[in-house]
Amino acid sequence: MTMSALTRPGERDRLIVKFKEIDWVFCLALCLIAGAGILMQFSIAGGSWTPWALSTAGRFAFCFVLMICLAMIDLRVWFALSYPIYGLGLILLVAVEVVGDISLGAQRWLQLGPVRLQPSEIMKIGVVLGLARFYHGMSGESARLSWWLLIPAAMVGVPVLLVAHQPDLGTAVLIAATGGAIMVLAGLSWKIIGGLILGVAAAIPPFVMFVLHDYQRKRVLTFLDPESDPSGSGYHILQSKIALGSGGLLGKGFGLGSQSQLNFLPEKHTDFIFATLAEEFGFVGCASVLFLFGAVIFMALRMASITHSHFARLGAAGVTATFALYVLINGAMVMGMAPVVGVPMAMLSYGGTVMLTMMIGFGLVLAARVHRYSEVSSGKGTLL
Repeated sequence: MTMSALTRPGERDRLIVKFKEIDWVFCLALCLIAGAGILMQFSIAGGSWTPWALSTAGRFAFCFVLMICLAMIDLRVWFALSYPIYGLGLILLVAVEVVGDISLGAQRWLQLGPVRLQPSEIMKIGVVLGLARFYHGMSGESARLSWWLLIPAAMVGVPVLLVAHQPDLGTAVLIAATGGAIMVLAGLSWKIIGGLILGVAAAIPPFVMFVLHDYQRKRVLTFLDPESDPSGSGYHILQSKIALGSGGLLGKGFGLGSQSQLNFLPEKHTDFIFATLAEEFGFVGCASVLFLFGAVIFMALRMASITHSHFARLGAAGVTATFALYVLINGAMVMGMAPVVGVPMAMLSYGGTVMLTMMIGFGLVLAARVHRYSEVSSGKGTLL
């Protein structure tokens, strides 16, 4: 059967127009970041495509095609699926509590036949879509200060508590911060924002001392004084700082990083891949990658700002906030400016789940640009 028999000429023309509307400079920046990650994974494996670089390249190729396909989907479809995706993520998080796999003392995974799934990653997108839909059509006054705000607070708080109980403090912080960012962008009153900041600041000491697990509390205390246990809990941060500092301006050279190549640096392909980059390519290499991250964030926010739909604006901005938080938290963690909480550097670190989550999110960002003149009804989001 020919393409003309499957697709009417007008539909083909619309697809071509949509394809041309995609921001290909944005896509190129994502490819360069992923390429840098693949390059580093090749290096720290001793110049081998296995076990990390080849699988990352294959995953990125799949995710890139998926992102382009998602960019072509009408915003009304995204709108209609928002609550179902949020609800699915919540159900899967509850399922983790009941039948989830336990690995390394944490219960974070579901085994669904041949597929091993981490529902907290789905929840990152679910919270963004759910909040964007909730605030779509809400008046500015209600979004600023009203009893209705208890609903989005619960939409963020419930998954945060479930994820923190797994325990996965890093992901819980990401979900909470992303949800908070969307509420602020939606117009939350500065009185509430100020009160929340003071409340969180006051709650941190008792939370650290009485709520966190022993190993989590040790991470926080080690962050404050890593030299107190250099061969134990402080080892990760100290080795990361050594790798960062030893790279100098231009680095030691590709494949010549002693901290990573000799396995002094832990989790060198995931949480601490940025330290590996610093050791081999120095300040110039790190600055170049950070420039790419900044360019992706800037272009994503610009795409969010030009769309006519409030739902798309908040959704695209929420995805961008998630991506920015990955970069900020991991960067601070690697430099010893934040506790080690297991947050990877998105698109750079090895790991398919985070990459899939972010590329689905970037599909929404691109859809906001491609369909920037589309209007989404404040009703049930049915296709017109």
